[in-house]
Amino acid sequence: MVKPMGASLYVPANHKNLAQIANGDKLPQARSLIFCTEDAVAERELSWSLFNLSVVLANMKTDIAAERFVRVRNPEVMARVLAMPGVEKLTGFVLPKVTRHNFDTYFRLVRDTGHVLMPTLETAEVFSDNEMQQLRTVFEAPGVRHRILALRIGGNDLLALLGLRRPRGMTIYRTPLGPVIARLVTTFRPYGFALTAPVFEYLDLPELLDQEVTEDLAYGMVGKTAIHPTQIAPIEQHYKVRPQDLAVAHAILDDASPAVFRMDDAMCEVATHRAWAERLVAQSRLFGAHAFDGGRTASGRTPSMEGEPS
Repeated sequence: MVKPMGASLYVPANHKNLAQIANGDKLPQARSLIFCTEDAVAERELSWSLFNLSVVLANMKTDIAAERFVRVRNPEVMARVLAMPGVEKLTGFVLPKVTRHNFDTYFRLVRDTGHVLMPTLETAEVFSDNEMQQLRTVFEAPGVRHRILALRIGGNDLLALLGLRRPRGMTIYRTPLGPVIARLVTTFRPYGFALTAPVFEYLDLPELLDQEVTEDLAYGMVGKTAIHPTQIAPIEQHYKVRPQDLAVAHAILDDASPAVFRMDDAMCEVATHRAWAERLVAQSRLFGAHAFDGGRTASGRTPSMEGEPS
């Protein structure tokens, strides 16, 4: 089952508070941290960033809940990080600009470790259905599939390839990337690969962020990259489950339920809605549910089941 992730916070590897963030002393609300050595770090600062990261890894606690990843810059940087004491404390790595041609270079480095991977789809190949299908075949190889935690969509890099930047007044789905993201969903999700949504780069447009996360979820995204701690709560608010939806999910998973029934004024079909229900229940365990609305559904009716939809 695809695992919901919520917000993953990017933290530059040269951040002055990297150790406190990694150990949960700062930003304890972050459930997923990505220490970045790529776009968030200038070339001239790379050596210092890797030194800073090495000190942090050596002293990083193991008893905190947050998953911690390193976004490497290239295979050479990945090899350097893997040689650092404490690297086994990491959950895994975010791989930049992955294609079917370079993935094995990265994978060979971690083949014998326990780290999971989040390849990032952010190159011109993403615009080719054939290339993405071939990349999926690479990910499906024995020994590889179970190491892929999720596929990250690099929205800014993909827009840059088009010579564009996201307009202030639009979600990512209203740009030329909307159809691209839809194709990535249909290329990877049916085969068991989760995807996470691109960053939202404007910190002064909370209403638009809310709208975009709603659309992320409609597209089946299991998480979203946060570029600032203030984005974590607004993103994860949307991952809380509505109590009426959770009630429907439990009914669908109930072995005593008929194959098709009516609830919350909607048709529920066990065979086709089971995957959705399982995901929603798992999501509620991680992120909780919104305050109960008095036992009434959005349509104003108490949930009920009937043998046939009407």
